[in-house]
Amino acid sequence: MPVSTAKTAHHRPAPCERAHWGIRAAKRSIDCVGAAVLLLLVAPVLLAAAVAVKLDTPGPLLFRQRRTGWRGKEFHVLKLRTMYVGSERMRAAMEVRNEADGHLFKIREDPRVTAVGRWLRRYSLDELPQLVNVLRGQMSLVGPRPLPVEDSAFTGRARRRLLVRPGITGLWQVSGRSDLAWEDALRLDLEYVDTWSIRLDLAILWRTLPAVLRGEGAY
Repeated sequence: MPVSTAKTAHHRPAPCERAHWGIRAAKRSIDCVGAAVLLLLVAPVLLAAAVAVKLDTPGPLLFRQRRTGWRGKEFHVLKLRTMYVGSERMRAAMEVRNEADGHLFKIREDPRVTAVGRWLRRYSLDELPQLVNVLRGQMSLVGPRPLPVEDSAFTGRARRRLLVRPGITGLWQVSGRSDLAWEDALRLDLEYVDTWSIRLDLAILWRTLPAVLRGEGAY
């Protein structure tokens, strides 16, 4: 069941909740303007990637998956499809091959990923449709990544992740991505939640492009 207030997520409020409404409005403005500008700038890349997905394997262009977001509210995250149709139904059978821990599920050489999908994932191009999620107010440009788990799965200190809107990028993404263990990823997410500021958001955005171009920890 989604949480009704941020305080129920875990004890003390996050800095973004204590911040003056003008600061919170500034973050939202940066999200809206940034997402709109980025969509215009990456439109040719997004179009080329979409064509590659459609030509590579049969199936829908976009992958929609239910994720847990701000205050436990569920929404459907948007991504370019990087797997064969029906891959979600195979996940349970592939748990024994999971190389991650905690709430993470990652297989370095996942056979469900298409040839084009592997390339899109390496440079995070499959994440570009999430700019639409940002414009809808479901996500932020910067924040903890939304995970495909039920709201009830977030317990203890992990629940503080839900005090802010999930992001397309964050401390986790610029510090190792899929190579991080769950506890390390959680530590970075909570560091973001507990030290949030506009300056921190801008610093993470500045570090995102080099991290994406290196393609490290992306699979």
